[in-house]
Amino acid sequence: MFDSEFERNLFALRQEKLKAITELGQSAYPNRFPASPDTEAETIPSIRREWGDTAAEVLNELPDAERPRVAVAGRIMAIRAQGKAGFATLQQSGERLQIYVRQDAVGEQGYALYKLLDMGDHIGVTGYLFRTRTGELTVHVETLTFLSKAMLALPEKFHGLSDVELRYRQRYVDLFANLDSREVFVKRAKILKAVRKFFDDRDYLEVETPMMQPIAGGAAARPFRTHHNALDVDLFLRIAPELYLKRLVVGGLDRVYEINRNFRNEGVSTQHNPEFTMLEFYQAYANYHDLMQLTEELIAYVAQQVNGTTILPSREVDERGHSMPRLDPQGKVIDLANCQRLTMTQAILDQCTDRVTVRPARLDVHSARTAIGELDSAIAAMPVPSEPLTVAEAGRPDGYLNTKSRLTNARHLLQTFINSVESGTPLGKATYTLFEQLVEPNLFQPTIIYDYPTEVSPLSKAKPDDPAHVERFEFFIGGFEVGNAFSELNDPVEQRLRFDAQLTQRASGDDEAHQMDEDYVRALAYGLPPTGGEGIGIDRLTMLLTGSKSIRDVILFPLMRPEGTV
Repeated sequence: MFDSEFERNLFALRQEKLKAITELGQSAYPNRFPASPDTEAETIPSIRREWGDTAAEVLNELPDAERPRVAVAGRIMAIRAQGKAGFATLQQSGERLQIYVRQDAVGEQGYALYKLLDMGDHIGVTGYLFRTRTGELTVHVETLTFLSKAMLALPEKFHGLSDVELRYRQRYVDLFANLDSREVFVKRAKILKAVRKFFDDRDYLEVETPMMQPIAGGAAARPFRTHHNALDVDLFLRIAPELYLKRLVVGGLDRVYEINRNFRNEGVSTQHNPEFTMLEFYQAYANYHDLMQLTEELIAYVAQQVNGTTILPSREVDERGHSMPRLDPQGKVIDLANCQRLTMTQAILDQCTDRVTVRPARLDVHSARTAIGELDSAIAAMPVPSEPLTVAEAGRPDGYLNTKSRLTNARHLLQTFINSVESGTPLGKATYTLFEQLVEPNLFQPTIIYDYPTEVSPLSKAKPDDPAHVERFEFFIGGFEVGNAFSELNDPVEQRLRFDAQLTQRASGDDEAHQMDEDYVRALAYGLPPTGGEGIGIDRLTMLLTGSKSIRDVILFPLMRPEGTV
């Protein structure tokens, strides 16, 4: 419980203060405020809404009988006393309100209680509102009630960079010590509310599906295992709800959505947490083109509802304290109302620079070699600067070193792609790997990438005129994937063949390949209508709409390595 001898001693000292408080007739841990059920407490936000704009000359000149009287509770975030009077600041629901305590107003016992209080304690006060000489809205306290003692000291600089890990481990302190952090989670709740309204207004039905499943299906991921003692069966924690949601569409629930917790036994990073929240939705009689339009509308709608704008924010603020827009590497604002659409092949070749004129519909070894040849020519033709570049010049998006590095990296990845295919890796899987390494980190502006290789999309419907690709797209913003969607494969025979191919990959050592799900194939045999389905990461969407740089900043209690381990 204690991190140091100082904390142990402080705890003992505050125990003595708590004992002294009870000797004044106060309860150590009362169960409500106000004590009388006939009196209703106000909140600090409601007080500020009602009286925050009232001028001092109006508020302070009211006769005693008309003074606005309040009963309010909160946590002490600042406290000071001089002689027989003192000021303190209460915090509640993310807002603060000053109180003024005078011995002649609260009595000797009340002021004795005040002097036993510490930062972090919870108290309740009653009194009337006025403004101080500096114009601060303040409660002139008439009664003071002790509610709870903070037995440990509040950190002075809890939100400092050196304490980032501590903020994640002790979120209960972070939330009241760092109001910016609290605002992130308030916005997260607004995001969920906006998502639900968007789909409810379109006649989607919110449903719940199992979190413990006999088969880990619906995604390519390593699952967590658990065991059910009564049934004596092994189960998997859900990696995706997809196969259950499509069973519901088979059952006639034509538009369904679920906001769900998923669990994937994978590493952690600024974009990954083993436990995360996804939105998944399915619409009968629709395909992936329909969902492209729906996705663009959803993202813009949620941003507008939460932030009042479709421009992505950063964590930086201007001189007025307003959030600054987030910029991409070219210095452009990121506008969620402006989305581009590219095939995967187009996106790969675009990253190889516009000097590559070859634009095949499908990337293969031959076209990759042609692209490498054009990149070699482009790099060789680049003029050598006559004078050394300044740091600013070299770092510009269109600077010589930046451009040469980008072209050289593209050439290296294309060569790796060729080597991978020639060593036996399926063409589609090698193409997808090339896309992840070359393109995905550079997709800052809202971008839909569509027409994915069949080899990496076992649940997607093949394109009618191109069986090597499926009707699938992913949605990217800020350098990472936010959503994944496709026209659902509804042919039970083809689905079984896809599962069989995945089993072959599992036998070859791919522990993320999909398992066979006989019941799901059986469900398809009853007839799944043409259906479009999509999953969107709520955590990543929250990162974007709050300007957060790490997924741990938007998850209240992220998974952490045990303290003291490396």
